[in-house]
Amino acid sequence: MASNLRGRHFLTLLDYSGDEILDLLRLSADLKAEKASGVHPRRLLGKSIAVIFEKPSARTRSATVVAAVDEGAHPEYLGREDIRLGVKESVADLARVVGRMFDGIMYRGFSQKTAEELAEWAGIPVWNALTDLYHPTQALADFLTVQEAFGSVDGAPFTYVGDGRNNVANSLLIGAAKTGLDFRIAAPRALFPADHLVARARELAASSGAKITITDSWRDGVADTGVVYTDVWASMGEEDRISERIALLREYRVTSEMLESSGRPDVIFLHCLPCFHDDQTEMARDYPEICEATNEVFEGEHSRVFDQAENRLHTIKAIMVASLVGSADPVVATGDGGSSH
Repeated sequence: MASNLRGRHFLTLLDYSGDEILDLLRLSADLKAEKASGVHPRRLLGKSIAVIFEKPSARTRSATVVAAVDEGAHPEYLGREDIRLGVKESVADLARVVGRMFDGIMYRGFSQKTAEELAEWAGIPVWNALTDLYHPTQALADFLTVQEAFGSVDGAPFTYVGDGRNNVANSLLIGAAKTGLDFRIAAPRALFPADHLVARARELAASSGAKITITDSWRDGVADTGVVYTDVWASMGEEDRISERIALLREYRVTSEMLESSGRPDVIFLHCLPCFHDDQTEMARDYPEICEATNEVFEGEHSRVFDQAENRLHTIKAIMVASLVGSADPVVATGDGGSSH
């Protein structure tokens, strides 16, 4: 890994260069291969990670805990009732306490401002595992999945379909602009990403060679694409807007017809999960039209959603290793679970 990211926060991909993002992807791939081979270098031995979640998540919590333990660190989960940020204690005060006891903070919550305030006061690296504006750890896992499917992160055009102004779409837009992708968002105009973010992405694209397209036509968006990506139509905290979103997004549901419209037999389907694709959840039974992808697509041959979910582990591990110990040297197995450099 060429970049030395030791001591860096991971709050938004806006803070990272294209080369730094690609270096994190290379490190993620190396760590994934390392784990598969049974090599456990424990680079973070003796370090402790505060896992501060105002919003729960099965994948992010699991990925963070396993990544930390794999590398020898101790993760401590602090849920909303444990911390009550801004209610029982100010963000600045909690950050200064946690910063004296831990080596890094994985934060998942509501406000990007809270993540930035933690980073300002903690004195240790803070990693954004989801806020209202950005979801950079998810985007990194998404790009790793694309890299695995096509050989490089820019190996095929990448189309996000659906709610184009949510945190996942925002992070994908910026990451794509930084790394030179042909990236499209196909969404109703009411759900286009913020104008200032699109303008920033296009500025970045002028330097990286990326191509940024925002359209309300899903057919135009998926033409010749290699990746069709969608997300839930109402994010956590937006449950009161489900009926409105169904009306706006019904035609953007990912179907077999949509995948076929790409014209590419190697097209892949991605989703950050959880996904409403059948009637096996209470919400899907209450709102039968909420499904943003059909079950045929979700379970079909083009779906890579579980590879993508697994990659949350490897990319989060790479972020921890890069920011807590810097560039990781190649690891050579010694045969007893240890390593030599």
